[in-house]
Amino acid sequence: MQDLFMSLDGGLKAFWIIACSASLVFVIQTALTFIGLGDTDAGLDDLSTDGVEDGSMSGLFSFRNLINFLLGYGWSGVLLYDRIDARWALYLIAVFVGLLFVAAFVIMFRQMMRLAHDGSFHMEEALGLTADVYLRIPASRNGCGKVQFSVKGSVHETDAITDDAQELPTGSKVIIKEVIGNDTFLVTKS
Repeated sequence: MQDLFMSLDGGLKAFWIIACSASLVFVIQTALTFIGLGDTDAGLDDLSTDGVEDGSMSGLFSFRNLINFLLGYGWSGVLLYDRIDARWALYLIAVFVGLLFVAAFVIMFRQMMRLAHDGSFHMEEALGLTADVYLRIPASRNGCGKVQFSVKGSVHETDAITDDAQELPTGSKVIIKEVIGNDTFLVTKS
């Protein structure tokens, strides 16, 4: 194997070294990303496309995109080395393919970021909803009870008080009117 590599032309050796090295780093980066250690740039603006979206080019210059470029450059050079005799044309095509790899990964990352969803619950989202009294709610703000309700397909349980003159028993239906403080609802019988 070593004899075969040593017998290759110098340009083809360089393409093989670039292609294999970039492939190894790419596989390591991908594995780290899937196990949750995806920030392999050590603070060098890993997969950020913020700069790309605001018109600047800062998001394009990252270690990950360098690896993407070298991946396209190296493998296109290896595959086309014997087919293209003009070396300047080969290098130009390899650079073009490397840039296509960077563009493809940036576009793919942008599309994946659009799929991101904020699943956190905000108290204001429950205003106007009907809830079930889980623990009785004393009348006229004389104590706190609990209500259960569903937002975005998940069930939440929160403290509740009422201005109603009568206690709201467990199992009754109420309307959420207002958020009191950060974690309590003002409710009324529905």
